[in-house]
Amino acid sequence: MLDNMTENKAYYHAQVRNGGDPEGELLRQFRERYVSYREAWRNFPKAAIRDQLTGSKFKGLQSPPLCIDIEVAAVCDLACPFCYRQFVATPDKVIEDELAFRLIEEASALGVPSIKFNWRGEPLLYPRLAELVSFAKRHGILETIINTNATHLTDEVASSLIKAGLDLIIYSFDGGSKETYERMRPGRFKDNRFDVVYGNIRRFSEIRKSMNSVLPRTKIQMILTDETFDECEDFYSLFSDCVDDVSAKQYTERGGRVSELDAVTQQRLKDALLARNLPLDTPFFRDLNGKLFYATGRLPCEQPYQRLLVTYDGRVGMCCYDWGAQHPVGYADYLAIEIGDIEYSKVVDRAQARAKGFIPLQTVAMPKIYNKPADIVQSLSEIWTGSEIDQVRTAHIEGKVDDISICKGCPFKETYSWEPL
Repeated sequence: MLDNMTENKAYYHAQVRNGGDPEGELLRQFRERYVSYREAWRNFPKAAIRDQLTGSKFKGLQSPPLCIDIEVAAVCDLACPFCYRQFVATPDKVIEDELAFRLIEEASALGVPSIKFNWRGEPLLYPRLAELVSFAKRHGILETIINTNATHLTDEVASSLIKAGLDLIIYSFDGGSKETYERMRPGRFKDNRFDVVYGNIRRFSEIRKSMNSVLPRTKIQMILTDETFDECEDFYSLFSDCVDDVSAKQYTERGGRVSELDAVTQQRLKDALLARNLPLDTPFFRDLNGKLFYATGRLPCEQPYQRLLVTYDGRVGMCCYDWGAQHPVGYADYLAIEIGDIEYSKVVDRAQARAKGFIPLQTVAMPKIYNKPADIVQSLSEIWTGSEIDQVRTAHIEGKVDDISICKGCPFKETYSWEPL
């Protein structure tokens, strides 16, 4: 990103407004801002937790969120068996344009360096995504990001996102073979085909090259399950020549009880836990080399010091693992207050009626509500330094993670201490 900052559309628009950058001072400032942003992402939460920055101490820093996740689409066209969507009702809705653009303006005024244009759904299902990216870059947002399943990544969409100035696109693609991929990522309304999605991803690389652009950077990731663990090399071979970063990550349990381990490894884990007199439900993970780790305790979560997440209707969350926005910390729009859980209950009703696209969601249920902020609309700045999120930070700092219902038993692996088995 530093090497290619001249290609960053935020710098480009700033340069146009400035009448050029003959001495390179503007470019230097942009590079410094980016370094500060990435260093803060890694270091600020740790320092805030160490120094117990809550309440007025935190507010006095006037430190903005490092990222705002704007859920431009809650709807998704896939029915992945490991997704929260299968078990927690998620509305098939997209964001109102006015709210989306307003959130970008607020983030810019607040000094937020990064915006991610999705949360629970597929962002390419929002028709004005490229316009939002361009609007964000014109408002000085350093880094714009999307996660996508690439089912709708047509040539037209690809070129529009590149022109708009998208900085990072992260593909979610599970499996190193056609059979595994189509089993792990089935379609909701029609068949999802390996060859189409694989072709979309390869074609994006070709279009980016034809447009002489280095941005957006591309990353593809696969979760490690029993089915995918032995396909890592095949996965790498599929994408190493057309995606900048190919990675596999630990599976996070989301209610689907997808097996992470083969039978032999499961028995090895069970024997090791019993030998240590540990409960069989002790959290664990397996790394790429097959090494097993078990949890020895909880750690404060860094996310409440890094980001805010806004649903399509304006509910504001403090953690990407709170899938149902079950612990909102405020409201950025009246829509969330006015409609409440209506759109969530519609999903449950359609699933029970076995409506088209809802048949895979037979186990879906209403999200539990663990927190109820006052029914007022606040700015992102007010929510970021407000009492609701401050209560979460305080509980984590004081070692009372389990006092926050949504945090108790959270599967986010970064919130545990690990020891090798």
